[in-house]
Amino acid sequence: MKLKGIMGAPTTAFKPCGGVDYDTFGSQVDFLIEQGFPFIAHPMHIGESLNLSDHERKELAKRLVETAAGRVPAFVNVTASGPDNSIDLAKHSEAIGATGIVVLSPYHWAPEDEAHLDYFLTLGRSTDIAMIAYNNPRLQVTISHDMLEEMLEKLPNLHALKDASFDMNYFTGACRIASGARADFSVFTGIEWLLTSIPVGGSGSFSNCGEVAPRMVLSLFDACISGDYEKARSLQYKMNTLLHLLQTNYPATVKYAMELMGRPVGETRKPILPLDDDAKAHTRKTLESLGIFENEPSGW
Repeated sequence: MKLKGIMGAPTTAFKPCGGVDYDTFGSQVDFLIEQGFPFIAHPMHIGESLNLSDHERKELAKRLVETAAGRVPAFVNVTASGPDNSIDLAKHSEAIGATGIVVLSPYHWAPEDEAHLDYFLTLGRSTDIAMIAYNNPRLQVTISHDMLEEMLEKLPNLHALKDASFDMNYFTGACRIASGARADFSVFTGIEWLLTSIPVGGSGSFSNCGEVAPRMVLSLFDACISGDYEKARSLQYKMNTLLHLLQTNYPATVKYAMELMGRPVGETRKPILPLDDDAKAHTRKTLESLGIFENEPSGW
């Protein structure tokens, strides 16, 4: 079945002592499902994947699958510093019943295209569950159009591409390749840039704002899918403002905004620092100006 919609992406909740708050994490998953997100992925960068131990990642993956309980597909980001770690996380994801994995080639080495391709093929062949490949040139991982074509040919379990290039030339080309290769293949934009991506064949996005403003996110997607571009344009302008806010000191601003919405998940782990008083005031003011407090759900 082709994936279509907005991929919910929870933060990782932390206790005051610094440990993972698995119960609150489960509340986030429930919240996103109840709001109408059709699938969930964790831990993305919003979930501080780089700040988690392998043990924590595996326990969070188990909680994700258990909480989703078959209501929606559950994807586990298995990106790690090397193939052995990623394959271990991928096999664990398959063993606990995850729908699939999200894979970003290790980006700290800046390898050549051939090495990136080999990594994606290696990970895809390590498991039978679905795979979402992650294109992120800003992190030195570029899945060229030629690479995408080869991956589609060689990986039958490759179900989607997450594109964080924010380059419409690249995105449009990826949609063209996908449409000619497989009817069930999806191309997602990295975050909620939906008004430009859906008309050229995009299937939706991963979510940066769903934890704070789920109704706005899902309304924007619905307006784009239905072709109501006047409504979609207005919502996309508001979404741009929210994206700009939440991506500043990311994801600490997301977590503070969630606290303001009655859904506290603790602070971030270092090196991400909590907001200072000025940033907190700016966050509250921006949410007020967008009507978030009046129009979005409060609490879990």
